[in-house]
Amino acid sequence: MGRKRAAPRLWLDQRPGRGWCILDGGQFIRTGCAESDRAGAEKKLAEYLGDKYKPSPSADPLIAEILLTYAREHLANTRSAKNAAYNVEALSRWWGAKRLAHINPTNCKAYAATKSASAARRDLEVLRGAVNYWHKFKHPLPVIPAVVMPPKAEPRERWMTRNEAAQLLWQARHTPHLARFILLGIYTGSRSGVLMRLEWSWIDLKRGIMARRAPGAREAKNKRTPKVKLGRRILAHLKRWRRIDGPNGKYVCHYNGQKIDKLRRSFPAAVKAAKLKGVTPHILRHTRATWIMQKGVDPWEAAGHLGMSVETLMRVYGHHHPDFQKSAAEV
Repeated sequence: MGRKRAAPRLWLDQRPGRGWCILDGGQFIRTGCAESDRAGAEKKLAEYLGDKYKPSPSADPLIAEILLTYAREHLANTRSAKNAAYNVEALSRWWGAKRLAHINPTNCKAYAATKSASAARRDLEVLRGAVNYWHKFKHPLPVIPAVVMPPKAEPRERWMTRNEAAQLLWQARHTPHLARFILLGIYTGSRSGVLMRLEWSWIDLKRGIMARRAPGAREAKNKRTPKVKLGRRILAHLKRWRRIDGPNGKYVCHYNGQKIDKLRRSFPAAVKAAKLKGVTPHILRHTRATWIMQKGVDPWEAAGHLGMSVETLMRVYGHHHPDFQKSAAEV
């Protein structure tokens, strides 16, 4: 028996002037998108799949149809659309030609074995969301299959001392957008995505208040983005940066005026030069949370400052608080 035909997917033609193509069996369909325009290529793939696959009522639909519908009708309107597109593409390569009945513990475990536990879990969470969306909004299913996924990773314990943070900043001193990113991460505890999207219009320098999302933008259910009070240290930096950028500057962390999407080279290079281990951009948020708890800040205020629930704060960082289990330990 021959192998099942893979679902249509993106393929990068690295020859000069070619860019992204859609590979569908033996066909190569050019998207017209350059190598740097991955988002545009993802959109072209979604349009191609939309023309090729027409969802129809079925008790056992193609998983490709389920994923496509979820991506076009739900994920496209979310803040995490870009990242979710990678999950959908990865899922489509493995699951696309299969049907709903193939979602079972054996296949879920087989899929999880193809990548790291954390990456597999993110993908399978998207698959579960797609199946639930199909059932609720498209065609009710007689049975909703259980998507079995690897367990959640244990909370990271890694955080930076003030000396380590100073070493990292020293190595970033000649890379302005990186230095700004690090300082904002350390002094606001905001997620990387927030800092990369951060615009000057979101910051009230007079009141010392920073918004974590654009005015009118919806807040994701699993990513709280409350406004944050700015301390005097980071506020002084922000006022200086604003003078440098001038009144027409748009993004706070920018490269020659352009918004940054990733820190693929600059951040790892600074970490290596500072001789630090296990430090990623998200460690800045862990560091902020740890420093706050070590200072004995009230958990309710700390959670609001960081944009997380009190339960999550205490579960992950509570042991850093000077009053951690203080009364219980003396019984």
